[in-house]
Amino acid sequence: MNTENTNTNSASVDTPAENTHLLDAFEVRVLAVLAEKEATTPDNYPMSLNALVNGCNQLSNRDPVMSLSENTALEVLDRLAQKKLVGIINQAGARVAKYEHRMRIKWMLEQDKLAVLTTLMLRGFQTVGEIRSRCARLHEFTSVAEVETSLAFLMDKYPSFVARLARAPGTKEPRYAHLLSGEEILEQQEVAAAFSAKVSGSSERDRITQLEQEVAGLREELSVLTQQFTQFQKQFE
Repeated sequence: MNTENTNTNSASVDTPAENTHLLDAFEVRVLAVLAEKEATTPDNYPMSLNALVNGCNQLSNRDPVMSLSENTALEVLDRLAQKKLVGIINQAGARVAKYEHRMRIKWMLEQDKLAVLTTLMLRGFQTVGEIRSRCARLHEFTSVAEVETSLAFLMDKYPSFVARLARAPGTKEPRYAHLLSGEEILEQQEVAAAFSAKVSGSSERDRITQLEQEVAGLREELSVLTQQFTQFQKQFE
């Protein structure tokens, strides 16, 4: 593993597809945790390997939940360091190496954009409102419009960092997803939406069939009761 402390000022600027290539799920999680902890626990940043693994394996505020070992995390960090997305810090007298992300420099992202991207990397598909509330500890957005401005910036980069997904059946707001792992996420979303629509349509047909059966049953009961009442009336004629 490369353990040199790289000078951040010399890092080149690239988009996700240039030199960085696409990131796998573990790489996305490691980068996102580094960016999250930089903002939420600055006194413990850069991060040790142990703290980073614990952050990656959190059960809360993570989608999906993962279980990375230290060996896997080290391999991921090595790949990210080669892509110039992670810096490895060896301080004099320190017993362990520390790690920091380089997304801000590598991709020229201000904190508001980085906060939005990090939240999408940590929590999966989200609406603008969800992004705003979940970004609060990383960056305080005063309005939904500010979040939309940051999303527009990330979508307009080339290649795009973020995509707006089609509205799922029964929802009022579109959701957004990061594209650091490629556009396959859009295809997966379309398949999921189509399946959801099919299930929803099937459920609606089943519900209508059930109601029709219930109405038929009530009509039959009403007919029987009508006959019984007619017979009862005849007793007094």
